[in-house]
Amino acid sequence: MEQIKVKIINKSGHELPAYETPSAAGMDVRACLTEPVTLAPLERALIPTGLRIQLPQGYECQIRPRSGLALRHGISLVNAPGTVDADYRGEIGVIVINLSNEPFTINDGERICQMVVKEYVHVTWEPVERIDETERGDGGFGHTGVN
Repeated sequence: MEQIKVKIINKSGHELPAYETPSAAGMDVRACLTEPVTLAPLERALIPTGLRIQLPQGYECQIRPRSGLALRHGISLVNAPGTVDADYRGEIGVIVINLSNEPFTINDGERICQMVVKEYVHVTWEPVERIDETERGDGGFGHTGVN
């Protein structure tokens, strides 16, 4: 498994994002709050993390929901996955939404999302009049049946 070094400023007072298991792809990220934030059903809020990062060129940081919060409390992210670009230097904020029927309170230091650092490529478009045919063709959403 490849490893890269990423510079990080941590003003949260909490531990750095960390992998919970040796094979985990995502690192848990904690809320950095001066007071708890309660989200009513269908309410969303930008939750600060106190983290700033400097990614190497060619990498992005994806911010993804935590499956346990989603399953047990209906808590997700509005723009999942969110992207932190390599040239962004501001504090990472997480747009959290409460999709449940009950209010949910986020406390300082609570694990609110996971962070995955991924390599990416840039595309150079090649305009053409025709593209190769495939068995699927232009079959879109639901074209292979209900299951």
